[in-house]
Amino acid sequence: MNATRRALIAATLLAPAAARAQAWAPTRAIRFVVPFPAGGATDVVARVLGERMQETLGQPVVVENRTGAGGNIGVENVVRSPADGHTILMGTTGTLTVNPHLYSTLGFDPLRDLAPVSMAFTTDHVLIVNPQVPARTAQEFLALVRGQPGRLSYGSAGAGSSTHTVPELFKLAARVDITHVPYRGSAPALNDVVAGNVQVMLDQIPSAIGQIQAGRVRALAVTGARRSALLPDVPTMAEIGLPEAQATSWGAVMAPAGTPAPAIARLNAAIRDALAQQAVRDRLAAAGAEGVASSPEELAAYLRAESEKWARVVREARITVN
Repeated sequence: MNATRRALIAATLLAPAAARAQAWAPTRAIRFVVPFPAGGATDVVARVLGERMQETLGQPVVVENRTGAGGNIGVENVVRSPADGHTILMGTTGTLTVNPHLYSTLGFDPLRDLAPVSMAFTTDHVLIVNPQVPARTAQEFLALVRGQPGRLSYGSAGAGSSTHTVPELFKLAARVDITHVPYRGSAPALNDVVAGNVQVMLDQIPSAIGQIQAGRVRALAVTGARRSALLPDVPTMAEIGLPEAQATSWGAVMAPAGTPAPAIARLNAAIRDALAQQAVRDRLAAAGAEGVASSPEELAAYLRAESEKWARVVREARITVN
């Protein structure tokens, strides 16, 4: 059989699959599950993406906040949902690649029981303190906590969330002792920093930026490789002498395992379309997040690598579920 004939046969065999991919469309509203409360960084990005996706898909994209257990309740809800393209998850560093190493009785494996759709965003964290904390710079803060081990507390979105693992990485790099207080999401933790019930947080920039700009919390350092455009006067961890504390969080859209390939392809295309829109990118940037799309295959490889990395961090920092 010559090469031309083989190519024609291959094209004929592939044509039905391509047609199905183009033909699949949602027939009802899509549930976009966010495993954290409204107002946090993950929620902010999901709502911005969802608005554009529903224009592309022709059906409502309804963000649904299902909270608890460090995000595991929301993830499990998606794992147990019908694999028909009408339920998707905004997974995160913590829920997809940290929690499996923290919870021995999850009952599901995110990398096995969810299907990658696309990367969605990356964002840096910012070290913030209540204004009553007597430290106006990162150096003053480090001197304060080193002089009073265990006296200050930091809030997080829950055990295993990025607002838990990133501060633990900071503690290892800075050799300081700050007490962890877990909450059911980053928004209530941030509220308690504002109120002074806890003094410190390493929150994602999208959820913290409003309180920083309003002067309700003080920003001391960011965790990215470069200064944030939203906080140009705030130094990086490397600039304050803690390059080992550099960290970036991310979010990725997932679907229940077994979701048909044409549905995955259409959802991926809708996310790519959303992130290609300058208006969407500007809204994410204004919130401190960078839109990043990928193929399902690229995301699958990235998730495997991230899972291996955070397994080491959990082990070395001795992170446990409180």
